[in-house]
Amino acid sequence: QVQLVESGGGLVQAGGSLRLSCSASGRTFLVAGMGWFRQAPGKEREFVAAIRRPDANISYEDSVKGRFTISQDNAKNTVYLQMNSLKPEDTAVYYCAAGRTWVTTPQFHYWGQGTQVTVSS
Repeated sequence: QVQLVESGGGLVQAGGSLRLSCSASGRTFLVAGMGWFRQAPGKEREFVAAIRRPDANISYEDSVKGRFTISQDNAKNTVYLQMNSLKPEDTAVYYCAAGRTWVTTPQFHYWGQGTQVTVSS
């Protein structure tokens, strides 16, 4: 119904920056919000950031506040994650997600395949 394709991952030194992109296609009119999750080796997938489509209401996980910025281009059905001041603990596979509902908290129903981000010390 909604397909998501991430890009922009890679290898960067600590303190560096990366910008992830996620393009949505298909029944994008269903999407109420989009976001990013990450999963490090041996850990559970965790929420990173999300943005609601109509009003750009934004939510961040505490550890990325002030370093990561989520934004969207609704005309392109694309969401971005600008990651600055990267730390080795940010190393993970980053997944894009999209959801059909967002009232008080976002609900995610569609997932991308992930893009690897590796931060070297």
